Amino acid sequence: MLKDIANNSEIDVLWEEAQRTLEPLRSRINAALGTTWEEWQIPRDSDPKWPADITKIHASWWETRIERQNRIDASIARRADIEYLYDRPYEDRSRIRVAGPFTVESLSPHRVVPADEDELLDLPSAPGRRRTSATPPVDFAAMVLEHLRTAGVHQTRKADSIHFTSLQPWPGEYIGAEGRFLEGETERRAGILIGPEFGTLSRMDLVTAAREASEARFDVLIACAFNYDAHASELTKLGPLPILKARMNPDLHMADDLKNTGKGNLFVVFGEPDLIVEPAPDQPDHVRIRIIGVDVFDPQTGDIRSGDTKSIAAWFIDTDYNEESFFVRHAYFLGANDPYKSLKAALRAEIDEEAWATLYRDVSRPFRRPETGRIAVKVINHFGDEVMKVFSL
Repeated sequence: MLKDIANNSEIDVLWEEAQRTLEPLRSRINAALGTTWEEWQIPRDSDPKWPADITKIHASWWETRIERQNRIDASIARRADIEYLYDRPYEDRSRIRVAGPFTVESLSPHRVVPADEDELLDLPSAPGRRRTSATPPVDFAAMVLEHLRTAGVHQTRKADSIHFTSLQPWPGEYIGAEGRFLEGETERRAGILIGPEFGTLSRMDLVTAAREASEARFDVLIACAFNYDAHASELTKLGPLPILKARMNPDLHMADDLKNTGKGNLFVVFGEPDLIVEPAPDQPDHVRIRIIGVDVFDPQTGDIRSGDTKSIAAWFIDTDYNEESFFVRHAYFLGANDPYKSLKAALRAEIDEEAWATLYRDVSRPFRRPETGRIAVKVINHFGDEVMKVFSL
């Protein structure tokens, strides 16, 4: 800061030391060239017409001046108070914020085995004494069931939420609990599959759990996981058994600090995107995607009900899906209220409506059939939950 420079008395000492060398050199340059240059007027580069000795003096003058500045800068840095500016950004009122801060997160497909510090170092324990960690381990499955019992499973509409009348542990290999809820006036049984604490839930685990749920005659399988791999997202039912994939809120990782009030959206089922792949008009080798809405499980009837595009905030297309990673090649935006007016008001400017129309739409632009023969569509709702569907063309 300016006060750190003004109050630094060492700068004057360094300046005077350098001036004892710089001033005689400047006088010799002015005398030889017939000039009256002040310090700030001496050119950075020497003139090829100058005598060799003057060129050498000029280079020496600049070396001394650069060294002086470096010593002064080092003195300022050494004596100035340090102030950390993270989380204290400078406010620029000339800029207009269109979106709030957000993060992009990803979960590793590999499971992590929790271990305490002693287990990592493999330290020997005292004879007859069991080695324990400083804090008792949290039973992840029990914690999930405790919050699931009070919070239930939410969907886009509050009326479609599932609230359990009872939730008890189940001695299955994949099914961890049995939940009961009312479908109208009829009580239904749901098998609860709890995914890994760290990592994604695979399609193989989902299929195996669905078979186990069918053998136990559950009416529905509810899988709870922080994330699902791409191919697990394609699975919506196994035979007559519906499969609901509920995404768990990352806040559940902070189980010790999370209050179990039952009011948070800790388990959310987004649904299955309802899409149509159709040939592009006048382009026989091209196709396009038409999004109809999102299919939602109706706990009152037990049926899958088709929704509309109001619950969709954005949808993306990977027009050449390689079955490993999703690459956004097309991006579109939807919503119940046209964001065009809000965007125009936020920017305080007119927006090209034709350009906006290419983004705010439920029918994609035509694209060529992929060489891999597969495309993927990712749909995101207003809560940030996402679901992906893969098509073979």
